[in-house]
This record gives sequence, structure tokens and C-alpha cells, in this order.
Amino acid sequence: MRLTKKTALVFMLISVFAFSGMAATSKEEIAFVEKLNSVLSKGSLSEALELFQTMPANLQEDVDLCTLEASLLLSAGKTNDAEKIAVSLLAKEPKNLDILLLNAMVAKQKKNAIKKQQYLKQILTIAPNNPDANIELGNEQAVKRNYRNARDYYLKAIKGDPNNIEALFGHGKMSYYLQRDDDSKKSFNKILEIDPQNAPALSYLAKFEAESRHFKKAVEYVSKAIEIDPTNSDYYFDLGNFNREAGKYADAEKAWKKATELDPDYFLGYAYLAGLCDEQSRFDEAYDYYQKVVQKNPKYYYAYESIGMLAWRKEDYEDARKSFEAAYNANPEHTSYALMLAACLQKLKKPQDCKKFTEKAMKNLDRNSYEYLSLRLFHDMTGESTLTLKIQNEESKKKKGKYLYYLAVYWDIKGKLNLAHKYYAEVTDIKGADFFEYRLAEWAEMGI
Repeated sequence: MRLTKKTALVFMLISVFAFSGMAATSKEEIAFVEKLNSVLSKGSLSEALELFQTMPANLQEDVDLCTLEASLLLSAGKTNDAEKIAVSLLAKEPKNLDILLLNAMVAKQKKNAIKKQQYLKQILTIAPNNPDANIELGNEQAVKRNYRNARDYYLKAIKGDPNNIEALFGHGKMSYYLQRDDDSKKSFNKILEIDPQNAPALSYLAKFEAESRHFKKAVEYVSKAIEIDPTNSDYYFDLGNFNREAGKYADAEKAWKKATELDPDYFLGYAYLAGLCDEQSRFDEAYDYYQKVVQKNPKYYYAYESIGMLAWRKEDYEDARKSFEAAYNANPEHTSYALMLAACLQKLKKPQDCKKFTEKAMKNLDRNSYEYLSLRLFHDMTGESTLTLKIQNEESKKKKGKYLYYLAVYWDIKGKLNLAHKYYAEVTDIKGADFFEYRLAEWAEMGI
């Protein structure tokens, strides 16, 4: 049950009941309902609940008022008190949809999934397209990522109430995930017909424009969403992404900084800012932002990778070692981290530590693999011919470039700089490279 919406609906019914029967209603009863209306309009939950303690005797058995009181109790977290009223009401009117829904929400609050499902099933037996019950079931399926099932429940809710914004939004969102773009857009546009100030609908329409590379229109949509709800950090994340894709770096940075202000404990804003600074060669700022990322999310090993790269660039091999070690511990299958860690240990002139680490890292590797041969190179600091010959015969440019880099680092550590730069240059000659070693090779070649 959508408690705020339901409270308003029930109160509307109460008002109609109370004032349509004015002749048969006492002044005391009218005064109570008017007072309740005033309190609820201010959004004062505790005051409204206190007011029920003064409810006239003639109204104490009124089903609508009792349903409202139970709904308010549930909103206030007083589940047991709400349950007493809900069970009592159900005994009186076992087929009343509002009361069944109230009991379902009490069961949900008490984490009694079986009872909740029973009540929802009863509702749908009486009214198959009941919006509230179908929305609740749709939300359940959405959480489980059963998007198709969730969409079908939202469609039933829409059939029961074509202007139900929550059902339309659920359908639009599920259709978005299912890549049914036309259906999704239709729902979000319908929401805006009903409520032009609906920020979430605007934000999704912005995503569609961005996916079509209409970044100006995407920015317009999400900017309007921000005007309506300026405290939603997600909108600023999107605004930053759209501006970034449009090449407006300063606007992207401004948006992501605002996102981090609104949600300072979420790592992603710092990751975006780090990447943006990194891309613009603002290395010190990038380094600081990456440090923020791992402070907020120590499991985000990509940030450790970037910190390690930036530390390696500055020849701070101890910092690089720590960072690549953290990345390797988080993702030991990524052999590049093991190789960079080994290279750091050799740069730090800790050959015994390097041997100890590489022996462990090589243990389960194929002895003919690039990973094994490269680690072996740092383990022994000799025997480069086998790896060199294997690389020369490699057809995959990505694989060739990746391991040429480690061959270059090997010669760099041994002080053979001409050979090192020969191999760095071969790495940077590869077009469209997407491995991080390529960037390290570029820095080595450029001397930055």
C-alpha cells in the first residue's frame, strides 16, 4: 500500500462521508474531521495519531477512519498497533480491498512474506487489475531483476488505473531494462502529461536522448529534473556524463563535483572526477580523487590500478607496489597486477621479496604462457630470449603489446635503456590499444 497516497484517498472518502451526511453528523464529529484534515495537510504524523485519541465515540467504529489510523500507525513504525486494528477490520469486512491491502502491508512490515502474498492473492481474486496489489508484486519482481514479470504486473495496474503514475513509472523502467524503448518512452511521456514536474520521468527521457547522442536535448531534460529536485545526486551524475560525452569537460566536472557534495560517501563521483582529471593530464588531482575512491570503496580495485599507474609514473615505486598489491589481492586473476607488483619489487631492489611473490604467483600457471614467462623474467632477471621469441610470433596485437611492455620494463630495470625504449615504441605503435600497459609505455616514451 502506498501509504501517503492511501492516506489521502482514505481521508477524501472520510471527508465525503462526513460532510455529505451533515444533517446526521454532530458538530463534534465535524470538528474532529476538520481538525484531522488540517493536521494531515501539514504532514504532522504524530499530531494526527494523537488526535485519534480524542475521536468521538460515534466515529470509533468507522471503517474508513480506523483504516486511516492503522495506515498512519504503520507509517510511524508502530506495526503491532497497526496490526491490531487491521486484523479487527478484516474480521468485520473480509472482502474490503483497502483492508486487505492494509493487512498485506502490515505483513510486509513484519517480514511475513507468506501472509503478504495471501492477502495480495485475495485482492487479485476479487479485482485482478487492482493497482496497489499489482504494483507491490511488480516491485517485488523488479528487486529480483525479473523485469519481464515486473512489467506484466505494472501493465495490469495500468489497466486498473491508466493514470497511476507509480505503475506507469514501473512499466517505463522495466521496459527500459528490457530495451523496449518505444514502450518505455510512451510510459514516461504519459507521466509528464499527468505531471509535467515529474523529475524521474524527465531523467529517463534524458537517458534516451543521450543514447541517441542527442546530448543537448539530454542535458535539457536532466537539467529540468534538477530544477524540480536539486538534491538528487543521480541527476548530477547523468548531467556530468552527458556533458562529458558532448566534450564539455568543465560542465561535466562541475556536475560531478555537485554530485559528490550531495552524496559525499559514494565513491563513483570521485571515480568520474579522477578519470576526467587523468584524461586531461591533471595527474596530481587525479591521484587525490583516486585516493578518495578507495577510501569510500576499498573493494574498487580499478582505482588501485590507477593509483599504481600514477605512482609508477612519478617513480614512487613503494606507493605503486602497495597499490598494485591491493589490486592483485582484490583480483588475483588479473596477471598484469602481479607483473606490475613484481616489477615494483625489482625497482625497489628487493629481489628476494620479488622471488617469493613470483613463485607463489606462477604456481598454477601454464609454463608456456605469457603470464608465466613474464613473471619468470622478473623472478630470475635473466632468460629473456624465450619470451622475446614468443612475442615476435604473436599475431594478436593486444597480447603482443601487453607483453612487449613487460619486456621493455625488464630491460629498463637492467639499465639497457635503448632496448627498453625500442620495446616501449613498439607498444605505442599499436593502434586502438585498450590495455593499461599501453599508457605506461606512452608515459615512458614521452618522459612524463
